[in-house]
Amino acid sequence: MPSKTGIAMDPCPRCYKRTMDLLQLRYFQSVARHEHVSRAAAELRVAQPSLSRSIARLESELGAPLFDRHGRGLGLNRRGAAFLARVDRALAELDDARAELTEAVGLEHGSVAVAAETLLTLTEVLAAFLAEHPHVRVRLHQSSAGAMLTQLRTGQVDLALSSQPIDARGMHTVRLAEDDVLLAVPPRHPLAAGRRVAPAGLAGLPFVTTRPGHWLRVLADRLFAGAGIDPEIACEADEPAAIRPLVAAGLGVGLLPATARAATPHPAVAWLQLDSPHARRTLRLVWRENAYLSAAARRFRELALQRFRPAPGDVP
Repeated sequence: MPSKTGIAMDPCPRCYKRTMDLLQLRYFQSVARHEHVSRAAAELRVAQPSLSRSIARLESELGAPLFDRHGRGLGLNRRGAAFLARVDRALAELDDARAELTEAVGLEHGSVAVAAETLLTLTEVLAAFLAEHPHVRVRLHQSSAGAMLTQLRTGQVDLALSSQPIDARGMHTVRLAEDDVLLAVPPRHPLAAGRRVAPAGLAGLPFVTTRPGHWLRVLADRLFAGAGIDPEIACEADEPAAIRPLVAAGLGVGLLPATARAATPHPAVAWLQLDSPHARRTLRLVWRENAYLSAAARRFRELALQRFRPAPGDVP
């Protein structure tokens, strides 16, 4: 029968006997994140047919498909994307509630999860934290900025250190540090005798960089595009710390933050300033606004703020 709003209402409560449960929502969230049933099943440690049936039941209960199927692959459709945004918020709230209720375990037996583009960024803060609280369980994730945003939204991580902006609704950002990005070249390279170079001067040089999505690669692509050159990529590394020894070995040239020059004198490379206002790196600490942070996560955040000395006015 129609309601006063004109929306048809079914008065029979038996029609609502089947309702979605939390497990279904967790399953949907994982499949939506991977856009692949097999990978989601492996992450959840459930049988693929069981996961497929759970997703099919959820779609049946909602009365609308959430995914577009393409052979063996699938992708979120418009309805699925809208549903995922609400599921992420709902499950994050439940996870926060559970963390808050278990806060009684305190710092000595708590946990904290942190993401960063390179884990070397975390070593000093991590050492100080573990020296204070050796029994806290720490989980680290090496992630791109896009992956960090998903991890923060879904509660997989408490904090993220990113060299790219994560300007998303519901995220709080503190600037931790800013430094120049330099060009590292082999000691006997023709450019090694100079002190500065324009991005256009890198045309035709083999380049050692990170995979697409990492902040160093994003910056390099921006510099190359601005100079109108097509780089010759000699190596795409997963770990930025590999760039310096590969450059020293003579494989090519590469971009590194100025902090890498001060960290250690070996292996030897020559350093040049880049004539570009974009050759800068800003390191940021990000967490989800209004999310519950455990005592362990709050202490880790405090140590990160102390270590990097954020800009005045940025301290929360």
